[in-house]
Amino acid sequence: MDRAGFIAICDSKVKLVRVEHGFSQERMASALGLSKKTLVDIEKGRRSLGWMGSVALCTIFAESEVLSGVFGGGATDIVLALAFEGSQPSYRKTTGVRIWWQVLKENEQYVIQQNILSQHYRLLDREGRRIVSSFDIDDLLPLFQER
Repeated sequence: MDRAGFIAICDSKVKLVRVEHGFSQERMASALGLSKKTLVDIEKGRRSLGWMGSVALCTIFAESEVLSGVFGGGATDIVLALAFEGSQPSYRKTTGVRIWWQVLKENEQYVIQQNILSQHYRLLDREGRRIVSSFDIDDLLPLFQER
């Protein structure tokens, strides 16, 4: 998944998230920092949330079952993987929701997992803290193997 794919998914789910939360178009537009007309255009496929709007949607509605269902849990990992592609930000401990994650590799210090829906990868230390997330497992392997 790249940013364009992430944005396209968010564009296609914004109305479902709005309905899930019982928001009117006016209230949803206000929550996302958009005009009602812009939101209507997004819901009809004539405009896009763009990167910032998609990040806002996933942040404000982080507990959305619609978004969890399409992204395989919270979208935070995906947003971070896309935002910091190629770099290594510092992460806090993960929540441990394992139903969305498949363990691919383990050693004494690290675990590499892959999200079963979005297919992105994350490298965790043995305490469950994310070291790095990426859509390319090759970004994680040097860190996994260096220790």
